[in-house]
Amino acid sequence: MSRAVSRGHHRIRTLAIATVVAAPHGLASRALASEDLSLVPDFATALPLLILVFAILIIPLNRLIFRPIFRVLDARIDQIEGNRVRSEQVAAKADDALRRYERSIRQVREDAERDRRTRLEVVRGETADRAATARSESDAEIARARDQVAVALADARISLRVQAEELATEAAGRLLGRDVS
Repeated sequence: MSRAVSRGHHRIRTLAIATVVAAPHGLASRALASEDLSLVPDFATALPLLILVFAILIIPLNRLIFRPIFRVLDARIDQIEGNRVRSEQVAAKADDALRRYERSIRQVREDAERDRRTRLEVVRGETADRAATARSESDAEIARARDQVAVALADARISLRVQAEELATEAAGRLLGRDVS
């Protein structure tokens, strides 16, 4: 705010100097076409009058024009500064929200990956259990089949022995020409 006040005082000084420089041109009387035509006014007589006019005019002009203008300009500067500060605060909040969002996304991804791995391990365990069950069932089925094949083989051997003995007895009876029992 002190910078804005010093700018206001600097503006008043600049306007006062401009008024002092411009006033002689406004107060100069119409030059008449004559021999003693003078393009530059006589400052020796006009200067005290100009200073008096300036002193009289500067107080009301300062109150009526310059102070309200400077107040508006200072208010505008304060408003711009306030908007800049608020925009920095909003940007900081946005950055914070973005960091929280990215952190939550990262956390959700990690949780999802952990859950996926857990489920995958469960499925692999279930698959291994099913495979073991199927393997044991197939081993049992193979053992039953082997037992059935062994029983069938034993029956077939017994049946073949009996048939072989019958064929041998019949063959011997034909060769000998008599009944061999």
